[in-house]
Amino acid sequence: MDIFFALFFTEQMGESVRERQKRGSPKTESLKTTAQNLRAAGKGMHMDRRQKKTRDAIFSAFSTLLAEKNYNRITVQEIIDRADVGRTTFYAHFETKDDLLKELCEELFGHILGSAADCSHTHGLYSDGTAPESVFCHLLQHLQENDYNILGLLSGESSEIFLRYFKDGLNELIRKQFMRPEMGRKSSVPQDFLINHVSGSFVEMVLWWVRGRMRQTPPELDRYFRAVIEPIL
Repeated sequence: MDIFFALFFTEQMGESVRERQKRGSPKTESLKTTAQNLRAAGKGMHMDRRQKKTRDAIFSAFSTLLAEKNYNRITVQEIIDRADVGRTTFYAHFETKDDLLKELCEELFGHILGSAADCSHTHGLYSDGTAPESVFCHLLQHLQENDYNILGLLSGESSEIFLRYFKDGLNELIRKQFMRPEMGRKSSVPQDFLINHVSGSFVEMVLWWVRGRMRQTPPELDRYFRAVIEPIL
């Protein structure tokens, strides 16, 4: 059976599958196994519009739940109820709740950090252009868009998970954009310490911004941040 037809069929049958799961159907494990096999077969293949819509619905539902309660208290059943998909449909996309969390983080921070890196054409604080903006300003602008309620995730019940993932991504971005070999030779401060300091400061600034109802614009906040970090970069 063609994998895309199989996934389409799984999507269509999602509601009836979910009802069987709620009634404790004895087919639960076999349905889960079928979904896992479909997911494995579909890896690396292009996702069609319907599958992407379902995936986005799951991401959105999961993001909303994460802003409301701790990750450890969220069940797969709550996710599929909120996303309005069947259990088999969920497992056709994600192997476990942990797998969903990992892919959500990659979707959120991979896009934001990747876009910021692409916008910087030089290894320095500014990108090329008539009105230069810093890499950090690009990050703040993406955060302001708040895709998948990212700001709620960074400041909500499960914030520790997302802050750690965000900070790890920032560390790599700062290392690639600002750290040069000669810096280590000229400074008595280890590069790892400097990277950790800058990324930690940025994360704390974002939290301060969110808690203050984001009264500052990204360019304003960027100016504050650059005034602090420029002397050390």
